[in-house]
Amino acid sequence: MTTTMLRLLTLTALVASAALSQKPRARDLGIPFDGTPGPNNAITDVSGIEVGYTTLISGSGKLVQGKGPVRTGVTAILPRGKNSTDAVFAAWFTLNGNGEMTGTTWVQESGFLGGPVCITNTHSVGIVRDAVIEWLVKKNPREGYTGDLSLPVVAETWDGFLNDINGFHVKKEHAFQALDGATSGKIAEGNVGGGTGMIAHGFKGGTGTSSRKLEERFGGFTVGVLVQANYGGRPNFSVAGVPVGREIPDLTPERGKPGEGSGSIIVVAATDAPLLPHQLKRMATRIALGIGIVGGRGENSSGDIFIAFSIANPHASQDSGLVNLSMLPNDRINPLFNATVQATQEAIVNAMVAAEDMVGRDGNKVYALPHDRLKAALKKYNRLVGN
Repeated sequence: MTTTMLRLLTLTALVASAALSQKPRARDLGIPFDGTPGPNNAITDVSGIEVGYTTLISGSGKLVQGKGPVRTGVTAILPRGKNSTDAVFAAWFTLNGNGEMTGTTWVQESGFLGGPVCITNTHSVGIVRDAVIEWLVKKNPREGYTGDLSLPVVAETWDGFLNDINGFHVKKEHAFQALDGATSGKIAEGNVGGGTGMIAHGFKGGTGTSSRKLEERFGGFTVGVLVQANYGGRPNFSVAGVPVGREIPDLTPERGKPGEGSGSIIVVAATDAPLLPHQLKRMATRIALGIGIVGGRGENSSGDIFIAFSIANPHASQDSGLVNLSMLPNDRINPLFNATVQATQEAIVNAMVAAEDMVGRDGNKVYALPHDRLKAALKKYNRLVGN
């Protein structure tokens, strides 16, 4: 491993640690959201889920392809943690398909997700996909072919405005680190992992998460969401019903101006409710409603791709004869739909609240959503709470 790579890996730990240290989240600013979050207000509130990041930030100034500047990374979501090989029921949905999420054909065919979900930049999908296969083989050597191992789920969004994306700086080691370093509990947001170089609604975007805990009368289930937000135009940007994008029309990206509404968003939704694949497809579809409320329109150049899974029904994929399954009746699924929409909205805003100004290749600069002006806009429309 080179000295540069070691420096980047060390930076990953420092960035993740800094991202967790006293950084305010959307609710801390007085933004009102519907629903009750779980204890961490994160996808990790769904029992057993672990999330890991590798964050790569180095260099400044003029782009020199292959040398930087580097503003990218890898995010890994492990449905049952890194020590489990037990598949989960899953389904996926695309609102607009100008993007990539590998392995979805097998998810649709089998109804299962047999490994992690990783997210990176557009030109690093292949190397991360190969790394996931290698990681799975090393953890659980097996003979013969299995789609769960050979067809992993890896998704992307474009970070080329800030990152030397054609320099191919993400290596297998970075995917391994994100997978091996995955943890439960509180997780970092903003300029971390695959979200490091991303832009949302003309502000600095990135990685965000949120969760919802249903009332006991609705089963007490948990829904968790993680987003990699790199999408949307400024005029449509809305927070808690307030047209923040119109209230803050300045602070747009400097220099090489990315196209309005360009970019993509990847969303991973999880639950402990006993949903079968056809129900998870319905849940994944509702993610689009949460994005729409914040201001996404599934623009032509956007890749809006979502995957949902359930940790219920363990061992359902194992060949042990007939399998007895639990299933939530469709007539009881509406609270989960509501929770998915609510958590998606908040995860996007959390990503933007946590993000910080970033200068990348060729001096391109993206401003973070200013907390003071966001609060002023909410106050103007009588939507600010507790401040």
